[in-house]
Amino acid sequence: MSNLKMKEAALIYLDRSGGLQKFIDDCKYYNDSKQSYAVYRFNVLINPSDIVELDAELGNHILHQPLKAAQVFQSVCYIAVKTLSLIGQLQTETQINIVLKLTHLPPLPSYYLDLCEFPRDYTSQRFYTMQGIVIAMTTVTKYTQGARFLCSDEACPLSKGFQYIRVHVPGATESATVRNDFLCNLCSSSLQEDRKFRVLGDKQIVEIITAESLHAFQGYCNNQPFRFQSLTVFLRDESVNKMNIGNEYKVIGIPTCVKTSQTAVCVEANSITFCIPKVPSGISDNFRCLLSLTSSSCWKFTAILANIFASQIVPPGTYNLLKLCLLMSLVQTSDRNKELENFLDILIVTSDTLLIDRLLNFSISLVPRGIRHSVSTEIFPTVSRNKYGTGAVSIQAGSALLAKGGICLIGDLASHKKDKLEQLQSAVESRSITVYISGKKFGDDVDQQMTFPVQCSFWSFLDMDSPSRRNIQKTNMLIGQMDCSLIPANLVEAFALLINCSESSPCHPLLPTVQHTLKKAIDPEGLLYLASKQFTTEDFEKLLAFAKNLNVEFSLEAERMIHGYYLASRRIRTDSICGSKLSASALKYLVSLSEAHARLNLRNKVLKEDVLIAALLFETSLTLKYGAAVFCVAPNAVFPFEQYNEDYLEQRDVYLTECQQQLQQFIATYGPGTAIFASDE
Repeated sequence: MSNLKMKEAALIYLDRSGGLQKFIDDCKYYNDSKQSYAVYRFNVLINPSDIVELDAELGNHILHQPLKAAQVFQSVCYIAVKTLSLIGQLQTETQINIVLKLTHLPPLPSYYLDLCEFPRDYTSQRFYTMQGIVIAMTTVTKYTQGARFLCSDEACPLSKGFQYIRVHVPGATESATVRNDFLCNLCSSSLQEDRKFRVLGDKQIVEIITAESLHAFQGYCNNQPFRFQSLTVFLRDESVNKMNIGNEYKVIGIPTCVKTSQTAVCVEANSITFCIPKVPSGISDNFRCLLSLTSSSCWKFTAILANIFASQIVPPGTYNLLKLCLLMSLVQTSDRNKELENFLDILIVTSDTLLIDRLLNFSISLVPRGIRHSVSTEIFPTVSRNKYGTGAVSIQAGSALLAKGGICLIGDLASHKKDKLEQLQSAVESRSITVYISGKKFGDDVDQQMTFPVQCSFWSFLDMDSPSRRNIQKTNMLIGQMDCSLIPANLVEAFALLINCSESSPCHPLLPTVQHTLKKAIDPEGLLYLASKQFTTEDFEKLLAFAKNLNVEFSLEAERMIHGYYLASRRIRTDSICGSKLSASALKYLVSLSEAHARLNLRNKVLKEDVLIAALLFETSLTLKYGAAVFCVAPNAVFPFEQYNEDYLEQRDVYLTECQQQLQQFIATYGPGTAIFASDE
């Protein structure tokens, strides 16, 4: 009676939810094909909340005994087929394969599989929710959805018909569905598969890790020891190709145990949802107060941010230009599943790699996808043989794809080999990477290739005091040009910003840095400055998280100015032999810099004051790459004075206003066709 009641509830639910009509439509497809199948597969969408409200016992079966619940729906669907004559070729109930697709699970701890906790439950055969970031995936291969077997003894009545049907169930291997040692229940003769009735489906294997595991890839953490292990997820049929490397997903599935060279817990995915992080509601009170106090200027707030940023690593007022660029790059990151076009790649030339390395490590820890690349690993995806023996090729993410929407810190460029630098240059220029899969090497008939978008910003540095640099120094340097002969010139040009933090630059204040280092050695955990107490690391995390989610648009005068500057700069840096030194991506960089400065000011509109900062930063970078030009910008143009009090900020505003007038004059002179107007006109 209990089973009959659940069947009645299943039929009522199918009728109310529209599932019955979908089932009838699917049956019509099978019936019209005029082909006999061993197995007829149907997906049934299940809302657990509605089911439990309708019939608690059926809801309990779906949540805790899904295989038995599927049999209830199988029986209901078989009766519907026979009653309504939906599929003429169907002979037995076992030919119907019902797959229950859950919309969600109850938001209770017992339904959540924490990837950081051991041991993991793989014996209960029920649904769990888990969440993780894809770090590897295989190519798509085939698996057996279902097969028909016949008794080998022709005299046996089971040598005909569809009495022996084997269907894939969650956790089963291929050999559990199809093999040659099955015996007839009636006469004990061996069973033989009728191969023409085998039904194949698509299969893909992905590996995920919990988001907390990314701390292992960040150079700046709390130094607490921990371990993590990836979880293998099997995707089948309509779930194939629904997950992308680097994205974070919520997966509903049934954990199982798969025995390979090592016993591993795997999950048969039932449904997949892309994880959308929550947008922070605002910023800290201290930053809100600071923003209010500096509201009269478009430049003061970001200047103070750069001045006090990372005071745990460097003293306030030092490396301001670099810190501003880092903050602007950080606000151009994204937690959303969208193409990151406004990336800001930064290359730093320095004679103090240890301090710069610490500063970069600290900075990437402020965003969820800040990945520090290790020289012993790969920056870009690699190909290997799949460990589960499915014949598929496994593609490992690499640091760049793992940093999707964030920052990939690749350290000292000189420590990488030539082929890796060439690969990096190609990825930075095209924002994509192609993986070649050799058919001969991996047992396939044809070669394949897969292209992945590279959606992160790259940070790196060059050591000016490197021994190898002393042996290869350029002699024909132009005024203002930086010697970056350690790496290919094309790679240097590919980076949006080249920043000079060597001893010759105004960004290298020696005495304050030495004093800071000594104090930190005496008291490593101490907060040495008032700024560190007023504006904590958590405050900066909230600020960046809020700022990067702001939707910004250009004002008309900002748009005109940015196009005018780009055309004028392109014109003066073009010669008849080499052509223009400004690539098409230069305009993208200028747009990105302008947007970043507006976001850092917590504004939704890009103003001409933002474009000025973008132009000064970009022109400083161009000077270091190619030498000075007509629009001559001082190396310390963005921070011309040391910041001690309000008077210095006022002087900086006056200086930047003069720079803005010079920029407009430069555009008017060298940018024909642009319309730059004074405010009174």
